[in-house]
Amino acid sequence: MTNREAQQQAQRAVSEAEPQEESQAPAEAQSEQAPSEEARSEEEARAEEARSEEEARAAERLERAVRAAEQALIEFEIAVETFRVEVENFSRLHHQRLGPMYSRLDELDALIAEAVAARTGDPEDQRRAREARGLVQPMPGVEELFHGWIDSEGLSPEASAMLTEQPVQPPPRVRPSEEARRIYRDLARKAHPDLAEEEAERERRGEFIVRVNAAYAAGDEVALRKLAEEWEAGPPPPERRASRSEELYARLEWLAERKEMLAAVASELESSAIGAMIKMAPEDPDRLLDEIAEQLIAQVSEKEARLAELAQ
Repeated sequence: MTNREAQQQAQRAVSEAEPQEESQAPAEAQSEQAPSEEARSEEEARAEEARSEEEARAAERLERAVRAAEQALIEFEIAVETFRVEVENFSRLHHQRLGPMYSRLDELDALIAEAVAARTGDPEDQRRAREARGLVQPMPGVEELFHGWIDSEGLSPEASAMLTEQPVQPPPRVRPSEEARRIYRDLARKAHPDLAEEEAERERRGEFIVRVNAAYAAGDEVALRKLAEEWEAGPPPPERRASRSEELYARLEWLAERKEMLAAVASELESSAIGAMIKMAPEDPDRLLDEIAEQLIAQVSEKEARLAELAQ
């Protein structure tokens, strides 16, 4: 082989080798770029995972806040309902025991005003006498209002006995026992409609709680026990499904509105005349009734003495 042929062969070998090197160059470049893209993907995956974990933690905190708000609202509603029952019962006892005395005082005021007007003949005294007479009971339906303490003829024997400080049959006492209170609170915490998220379940619970409230208001411990057994035997409460953050926020807003409404009801009860009386003696409201009765009896005695003086 001549030198020229050797050179030509060498050139051919080089030319055949060059494309091979070019084809390898992109592969090497790709191998250098591949780790960078893979690293970016892993970084994005880690960032996405971190975001998901943070969102899950935030949702969990919000879920706990909602559950705490629900329980707080239920406890508040139990307290409001308990106070409402106490106000209702005390109001009934107040009318039963003291209503006849208030009526007697009104009658004495009218008799005194009429006696004064008859004595003076003054037109202003006559006007006062007419106004005083207009305030006097009895009126239609008064027997039902005062449960037999006063009728269309005036004071009943029981009322007269009280006014003259003679022994008298006390009115029936309706006040939930401690056991009734315990059962009621337990049922309210378990079956309260505010714990339901589905409308059908909320309605079912609402109807049940209406019956619970009625039994509690009547102080019916037996009925409350039967309702507790009924609830335990009924369908189990549905499991809570995972809620989105927006739903949880909406739930918190609803709970806050509900609490404001209950606060208004509680304020109205506390500011009422009967509510104020109960707050004066929360542990023994019967004692307060006795004290008021003593004051009214004294007032009746004073007015009867005044009427006797005018009649002379």
